[in-house]
Amino acid sequence: MGEVKAGSRPPWVGLAAAVWVQVAAGTAYTFPLYSPSLKSVLGYSQQQLTMLGVANDVGENFGLVAGFASSRFRPWVVLLAGAACCFLGFGVLWLAVTQTVSGLPFWVLWIALCIGTNSSAWLVTAVLVTNMRNFPLSRGTVSGILKGYVGLSASVFTGLYTGMLRSSSTNLLLFLAIGLPAMCLAMMYFVRPCTPSLAEDSSERCHFLFTQVSSILLGLYLLAFTIVSNHVQLSDGITCVLFGVMVLFLLAPLAIPIKMTFFRTKPKHTSGSSEDKAEPLLASSSATNNLEKLQEPDDASDVNMLLAVGEGAVKKKRKPKRGDDFELEEALVKADFWLLFVAFFIGAGSGVTVLNNLAQIGAAAGIDDPTILLCLFSFGNFLGRLGGGAVSEYFVRTRMLPRPIWMACTQMIMIIAYLFYALGLSSTLNASTAMLGICYGVQTSIMVPTVSELFGLKHFGTFFNFMLLGNPLGAFLFSGLLAGYLYDKEAAEQQPGFLHHSNTCCFGPSCFRLTFFILAGVCSLGTLLTIILTVRIRPVYQMLYAGGSFRQPQTTHH
Repeated sequence: MGEVKAGSRPPWVGLAAAVWVQVAAGTAYTFPLYSPSLKSVLGYSQQQLTMLGVANDVGENFGLVAGFASSRFRPWVVLLAGAACCFLGFGVLWLAVTQTVSGLPFWVLWIALCIGTNSSAWLVTAVLVTNMRNFPLSRGTVSGILKGYVGLSASVFTGLYTGMLRSSSTNLLLFLAIGLPAMCLAMMYFVRPCTPSLAEDSSERCHFLFTQVSSILLGLYLLAFTIVSNHVQLSDGITCVLFGVMVLFLLAPLAIPIKMTFFRTKPKHTSGSSEDKAEPLLASSSATNNLEKLQEPDDASDVNMLLAVGEGAVKKKRKPKRGDDFELEEALVKADFWLLFVAFFIGAGSGVTVLNNLAQIGAAAGIDDPTILLCLFSFGNFLGRLGGGAVSEYFVRTRMLPRPIWMACTQMIMIIAYLFYALGLSSTLNASTAMLGICYGVQTSIMVPTVSELFGLKHFGTFFNFMLLGNPLGAFLFSGLLAGYLYDKEAAEQQPGFLHHSNTCCFGPSCFRLTFFILAGVCSLGTLLTIILTVRIRPVYQMLYAGGSFRQPQTTHH
């Protein structure tokens, strides 16, 4: 597949195809749907099931191999690898649950689940890297749209499971093993690299707005569908019709290339105007001054070292500045890289802690059915991903405001949400959950374009997947070690006679109170670090967006 011309239909066809791939990448969200069958059919204990949940999280977020591959191979190769992981991993689980192959060891299923959910990393990396490069002037918007559809995939799979698959775990696993790879193979041709256009296009903004609105309508539709299906018994015919409407919403982005086909716009000869538009960006003395300020203290020490060696010394290769294309080893020694990593680790890691324990949090507050809480968190997560990308894109263009400032703002809101959770009041639980879902979604949608702007698009897939490691790391520390330990300790105090019983439950605000106070404190630290990062990188954004639109650094090495 060769590169195609910018400003034509293929980039938008690729974006429409990416929507389906992103939905297919939400396989990790299906674990609660088939995990009861794993426990009942295979006779696993709750502890073994919990360990399979760890495999689910590890597989979803370990994407370094996919990141390296995205820098060296075409998108279709990365998509093919994701489809193969899906077929192999979920195929083994299907064989085990249907007892087609019996006696498989636990460790085999653990690895199989890791491989199956690791397909998400390959699929997300392929479409995200490709579309970020195809639309380099709208990185925040593209990131928000694509990550938003991943957030909606939980509701899509739930509707598919309860409706078309008749709540059958075996049918779901068979669909994951065969249906999703088939979908990815069908989309491989359309997810293609294009020569990016660096000229502003007003019609492009309208196209992105249409995609955003259609995704919001899909999110509202899925929220209403989930709530109604949990309270009303729907017939098979009505379920098929409702599912068909969902498919139409997923096809909505395809309307853009169809419109471009039947309503062609006349090509504009803007060679002169493009130069005029680019000139103030290149001639801006303030941007140049800001770029000079981006040199870190270690650069100055390198200069001193060279001077000390003498005039005969061989000069070192110039290190990349923020905004250039970095190699991984060059980025790993930068303070900005680790500030962003820790900020994301705190924001996403603390948020996923609540998500993993949402059922227990609801039960502790006296809510038996956590379905509504899960719907609120999922929809809030979608809005945060979509809105975070759009809002940050607006302010970075109009105010040159660094994107991480929104990570700081949402982490301050997360502090308030955790304090509400600590109160343990059922009256505030829904609002706190929706608020936290929005903030959790913003963390990811802001991190993605920030990485590309600070460290370039050449190895974006690698950097993006390295940052994602903060999610399972936060889940392990905050959820597995902190929340789990404190919950079991409080449950043992409430029911001392059931100290070693696996089904011991905890009730009341004290179950998670200390956990939420600690998470609030951790987010306070995260807010401070994110503000420091924002101050440090503001000159980068003043340089990149000095004229109100993104200026590709001249020193990139594509």
